[in-house]
Amino acid sequence: MTERVRVAIVLSTSSGGIGRHVRSLVDRLEARGVEPHVVAPAVTGENFGFTAPASGSAPVHTPVRFSAVEILTRPRPRHDMRAVRALRRLLRDADVVHAHGFRAAALAGLALGRRRAGRTPLVATWHNAVLGSPPRRALLVGLERLAARRADVTLGASADLVERAAALGADDARLAPVAAPAMPPPSRSRAEMRAELGAADRPVVLAVGRLAPQKDYETLLAAVARWATRERQPLVVVAGDGPEMDRLRRDADNARIDVRFLGHRDDVPELLNAADVYVITSRWEARALVVQEAMRAGVPVVATAVGGLPELVGEDALLVPAADPGAVAAAVTRLLDDPGLRTELAERARLRSRQWPDEDGTADQLVRIYRELATQPSP
Repeated sequence: MTERVRVAIVLSTSSGGIGRHVRSLVDRLEARGVEPHVVAPAVTGENFGFTAPASGSAPVHTPVRFSAVEILTRPRPRHDMRAVRALRRLLRDADVVHAHGFRAAALAGLALGRRRAGRTPLVATWHNAVLGSPPRRALLVGLERLAARRADVTLGASADLVERAAALGADDARLAPVAAPAMPPPSRSRAEMRAELGAADRPVVLAVGRLAPQKDYETLLAAVARWATRERQPLVVVAGDGPEMDRLRRDADNARIDVRFLGHRDDVPELLNAADVYVITSRWEARALVVQEAMRAGVPVVATAVGGLPELVGEDALLVPAADPGAVAAAVTRLLDDPGLRTELAERARLRSRQWPDEDGTADQLVRIYRELATQPSP
């Protein structure tokens, strides 16, 4: 019988794709001979069901050992050192540590110490690029470098992240695409969902994601203003919440454009079923989970040519430059005016999505790495 491997999985505050990915992974590890121990902020544990369910309620996911450590997404030196001390204690009994995000990887690296013989191996998955102002990027590059050099294996969710980690000193950097969790089938028909949205006979353009600077919804709003004179204007629907919600609503009102901000939604399969086009205007993405979901559902995609999106969609979506409202507007209206192209891209998207690794394939890749490291001494 294969010996079981104890893996401590460390992540910082998450409300989106990273947490969903880790939840999917954890649910598959026990059957593969891995005992997971999730270490994350309490709110992340609650968001993704890592903490115990309420008394009397049935667990939704596989039960998992969980320890709360407040690892924040922004550097706070005193707070971070408390987290490092907590990690040092909690990671002692792990055969392998797997940190998600370079912040979690840097703090786990500090807790474990420099790479040396006998040190617990560290796997680090990089899910995001460092964005923002030059001062912010300069502040965080030190943490990126620390994360790269302390990890035994660095996994990048997209090729540009692998290249970045290698440039910062990662000894073993590999591509590890993150698969979007499988979606349930829609529980309401396309007609029912469109009626709820008030679409009537208007085409529906959908965007899903956190309302934060990286997603660059300003470009989407500017694109919407460019098709305001169309005889049959599309209904633009944005699902998600975040710090820019109020400002974006004000901007849309001031521009007198029809954009519906729905807030957080748990019915993305129904929204995709109602959509004619999916659009993402991000400044950077790795392998955006919702783009994977849209293409699996056969919704034609307009996406910015940034990060890992070109390698994800290939020629089976319309790619546009970042921060270019004119290009976004032209691509969306091209699809709306050409039903044949929409049908073609929908079918090509479904076919392409079948070639992507699924959740089981992602888990299998990681378990192979865990076993590889657990049986080999660190240098």
